[in-house]
Amino acid sequence: MPALIGPLAPLTKPNLSIVLRQMAPWAALCVALAADPAWAAAMRDDAVGGGASAEAAGPASDLPLRTRHDEDKIDFAADQVDYDDTNDVVVATGNVFLRRGEQTVRANTVRWNRKTGQIMAQGQLRVVDANGNELLTDQMELSEDLSVGLTHNMLMLMREGGRLAANEGRRDSNGHFVLTQAAYTGCDVVDSKGCEKKPIWKVTARHVEYDPDKKIVRFKGARLSLFGASIVPLPSLQVATDGRPLPGFLVPDFRTSAANGFEFSSTYYARLANNKDLAITGYAFTKANPMAKVHYRQLGDTGAFQITGYLTRSAATDVSGLTTQQKWRGYFDANGKYQLSENWSLDFSGRFASDRTFLRRYYISSDDTLRSNINLERIGQTSYFSLSGWAFQTLRATGTQGQVPLAVPMIDYRRRFNENVLGGKIELRVNTLAITRSAGQDMQRAFASAEWNLRKMTPMGQIITLTALGRGDVYHSSDNLLTSTAIYRGTAGWQGRATATAAVDITWPLVGPLFGGTQVLTPHVQVVAAPPTRNMAIPNEDARAIELEDVNLFALNRFPGYDRIEDGNRVTYGMEWRLERPSWRINANVGQSYRLSSEPTLLPQGTGLSDRMSDIVGRTEIRYRDFFKITHRYRLDHDSFVFRRNEVDAALGSDTTYLEVGYARLNRNITTSQEDLVDSNELRTAGRIAFAKFWSVFGSGVFDLSDKSLLANTSTASFQPLRTRLGVSFQTDCFQFDLNWRRDYVTIGDAVRGSSFELRFSLRNLGFR
Repeated sequence: MPALIGPLAPLTKPNLSIVLRQMAPWAALCVALAADPAWAAAMRDDAVGGGASAEAAGPASDLPLRTRHDEDKIDFAADQVDYDDTNDVVVATGNVFLRRGEQTVRANTVRWNRKTGQIMAQGQLRVVDANGNELLTDQMELSEDLSVGLTHNMLMLMREGGRLAANEGRRDSNGHFVLTQAAYTGCDVVDSKGCEKKPIWKVTARHVEYDPDKKIVRFKGARLSLFGASIVPLPSLQVATDGRPLPGFLVPDFRTSAANGFEFSSTYYARLANNKDLAITGYAFTKANPMAKVHYRQLGDTGAFQITGYLTRSAATDVSGLTTQQKWRGYFDANGKYQLSENWSLDFSGRFASDRTFLRRYYISSDDTLRSNINLERIGQTSYFSLSGWAFQTLRATGTQGQVPLAVPMIDYRRRFNENVLGGKIELRVNTLAITRSAGQDMQRAFASAEWNLRKMTPMGQIITLTALGRGDVYHSSDNLLTSTAIYRGTAGWQGRATATAAVDITWPLVGPLFGGTQVLTPHVQVVAAPPTRNMAIPNEDARAIELEDVNLFALNRFPGYDRIEDGNRVTYGMEWRLERPSWRINANVGQSYRLSSEPTLLPQGTGLSDRMSDIVGRTEIRYRDFFKITHRYRLDHDSFVFRRNEVDAALGSDTTYLEVGYARLNRNITTSQEDLVDSNELRTAGRIAFAKFWSVFGSGVFDLSDKSLLANTSTASFQPLRTRLGVSFQTDCFQFDLNWRRDYVTIGDAVRGSSFELRFSLRNLGFR
């Protein structure tokens, strides 16, 4: 039987017999609808150019188009419509569909009593509101505006995944929908085969009130049940049907540690507006005074920022072992980023701790240096500008805050010119930096440089790059003797420096098939020439941690910063090989450099560059899909072929089950009088094993493997674990449980060594985490 469409159906070529049988119901229905003001208005609007919803039984083309100027209009469709003129009742049966605005109703039968205004829907009833929440039941009473009235045995499927079931529901005088003997869960209640299953957790309540205007469900007399056992009452619980977070307390966390004893923390969350929220956390300890935490976030039209703060009052044991009187202790952390325009942006980060042990004692962070910065940046088509500043706070046991630099301002400007000069491109750069210390050396620097590059490809495929670089520097420094390492001091007062560098770089990619894949073999040769440069009179602030690696082998200046410039003439040579097959990829490179001049170099011993023949550096990476990856970085002594640097990083597995191993051994033979970094030998491990569908165990560890020969200049004991962690997790679509064990093996002040245990819960769709 063709669908009967209201308020107005499009003109089609009808079947005459069907039309004759349907004439009486159609006439009765038209009279009934015309007598109702809202439906009559909708009918008139559709006659002008609107129509019923496109979402109805039967082909969409059978439905007239809807207009959006009248949200009170109700569109409908059904397989059959009958009218009882004696009782003034309209009955629609078979794939009944009603729409008012964004709300829809589907049912097998809809009976409308025009005398009482009551609409009764029955049979596989499905109501979808404007927010996408679905209400399923077998029978329901509706008002003339399609508002839900009385129902039994209902189930509400919320858009964000929550499910609310009740024995009975009715609408009160305030327009709220009141449910009795209700239950709510964020878990699936059917499995992948469509069979019913019990949810892991649910909230049961004697009384539930749904406010459709505020889109909030309020529970009264609620209790939380976990794995079928009622465990905790919830005196005040609210859930938003549109998925937005609501104010309230989050699930508490529990921890026990050697420094603080048993710890209980609870967070109150408040959504201040659509673009800002606030979380206040209270901590209670058995071995320490209470602590408070505040976390604020705000999102604007051009960017966002967040602020976190901790505060407590307690005695502190510093890194020297002295215990202070009761004092205020805390930590501040803020960061943000703003896109001011298409080209301009501003980002900032600020971190400060009241003392050196606060973060470790309360398990906030293990960082030994806190960095704060602000950066105003402009990125153009051919130019770049940055104005920034940096501040640091040392948390190291042996660090001196007075020796820590404050770098303000730091200005960097670059400009690339598109016009060709002798066939190449020119880039200009200007850079300034000012460093101050409260008890150390101060330095101010400015330099300007011009770099010309020409890149050509020969008919045989060689890629030749010619580079010419000129640079001039001006430095000023004071209190130079306060720098403990002599080669970093420079000469006090004003100093100047000028340098020029020329380079020829040649690569020759050779491509061919191998092992069913494609290989690329690329020989690489570079020649660099630079006159002797005035380096030792210049203070060294940013070029201290130099070491030859595969990433800087072919750099014009292999120092990491600007305060030191590698001079002299040298030739650098190497090879890169890459093989790509389906699912497999291998990439390897190796290289070395040779200094043509025999003059002494300023490069320290043990960096791989102090002799005329450099050490051999390289890297090998093997990858199989996203399942396996291993990377080996190394530096071999050019005389003995002993590993001076040996690093291996390997990862195996998937997102749920994996193993990661990292090993790093630095045997550079660098004395502490020449370099900040000492030799080390460290192993890092991390892994997770998933089992039984929802369970997983995970762990990680950092171990010091240094032997006495490596640590002749240090007091560190050989082979000791630094940090270990082990945990078990249970995670489903709606529930997560984590139990973590962590052990720290180093005592720093009142951040004492020992074990800690942490218990965390997470429940989906209750606003928890």
